[in-house]
Amino acid sequence: MWYLKLRMYLLLTALFAIVYAIVSMVGYSLGVANFYFYLIASLVMMFIQYMISPKIVEWSMRIKYITAGENPKLHQMVEELSRKAGIPQPRIGIAKINIPNAFAFGRTLSDGRICVTEGITKFLSDDELKAVLGHEMSHLKNRDVFTITLLSVIPVILYRIAWQFLFFGGGSRRGRSGNAALVGLVALIFYFITNLLVLYASRIREYFADRGSVLLGNHPEFLASALYKLVYSSARLPKESLKEVEGLKAFFLNDPSQALNEIKELKELDLDKSGTIDANELVALRNKKVNLGFGDRLLELLSTHPNMLKRIRQLSSYPSV
Repeated sequence: MWYLKLRMYLLLTALFAIVYAIVSMVGYSLGVANFYFYLIASLVMMFIQYMISPKIVEWSMRIKYITAGENPKLHQMVEELSRKAGIPQPRIGIAKINIPNAFAFGRTLSDGRICVTEGITKFLSDDELKAVLGHEMSHLKNRDVFTITLLSVIPVILYRIAWQFLFFGGGSRRGRSGNAALVGLVALIFYFITNLLVLYASRIREYFADRGSVLLGNHPEFLASALYKLVYSSARLPKESLKEVEGLKAFFLNDPSQALNEIKELKELDLDKSGTIDANELVALRNKKVNLGFGDRLLELLSTHPNMLKRIRQLSSYPSV
């Protein structure tokens, strides 16, 4: 996993280097009074979003937190995984939505929450469910929510800069309208670039969480099989159900809106047509080369989640702990 860590470090360096370059350009070329106002306003807005986001997720997903007495098996799995992960046991919730899935959120380790939707426990085996919960536990352990929130500030700041300098001249009283337009245009270009980089960071964190689930003692084939089942079930859902959670799908284990495209490729992995992916089928994938078409690569570029075939192939390279 060293290369994934290297990618993340390089990505963080690139994102903050872009912000530094833009800030330096603004400070050098123009009066900066209004710029600092928009910078501070963007940071304050993101801080407020970070603080209230758990409530937004709870309301949007219709979450009901449960006690150990209401679902002993689920609580036992989460308790065991949190002990192995070395983090406080998160709260456990059931989301009353039709899409079978799971997700984790929370501001800090002590504020962590792991939730499953009502449908997911009906078709996953205990081993598959535990592997899914291990993935979500790893998101909490890796402090993913804080990382993505921090990175998401960057495109917002650049958008504010672009808007201010393209349409209001940056508030400069020096008559440098040409410089203001140039700064705004550069900020707008880097706004789109950093959006793509943040999506890339989101995809990397999914790989980290998959690996984290294996490190917590779950076999790779159980997580691969769970992902396969989630894609298959999502592909059968009506589009109206997917629209309900369009703004929150980045929290999910997979991107339900991509399921129809992904299921065509994943069916080829289920060699015995059992509806699951076992250890032998995962080994067979390890020896294959994954070639994505231009359309698949473009979809992945604009997605919060990795291409599912690539993701499961990555799982095939992990030995069971």
